Amino acid sequence: MRILTLLTVFIFTIITGSCDETKKVIDVAGNVQLSGMYTVTNINGNPVNTSGDKKVHMSFAALDKTIRGNTGCNSFFGSYTLDLYALSFSDIGQTEMACDEPIMATENAFMQALRNTGSYSLQENILTLYSKADRSVLLTAKKDTKEAN
Repeated sequence: MRILTLLTVFIFTIITGSCDETKKVIDVAGNVQLSGMYTVTNINGNPVNTSGDKKVHMSFAALDKTIRGNTGCNSFFGSYTLDLYALSFSDIGQTEMACDEPIMATENAFMQALRNTGSYSLQENILTLYSKADRSVLLTAKKDTKEAN
């Protein structure tokens, strides 16, 4: 009976340890997949201007789990946490230049989208951020594939 108990504990330890290692591999793969530069194309269902110097863009760095980019007016920076498909942003800061109203409205909507993000998907180089409240689409962005070449 004692051998059966020890065997059961041993098997349980191996199974739970394996699951933890699998989760770590999945998390690393998710960070690597998310890594790169994205041009924001849509915020809350509204198209974003993707031409000119002041594109709304963001860049994910997998090594230190940071995000940085430009809102079309101001630069921003912060960190992110990724757990399978759960994604959240923290310590978001930004410069404080004032720009014309259409650009500021886009900036405010973009920053609000980051604050409300709860999950994401990345399919065919299109990043979609979903609301943590109701899983509605907050933002879509196209991955810059030129970086990989």
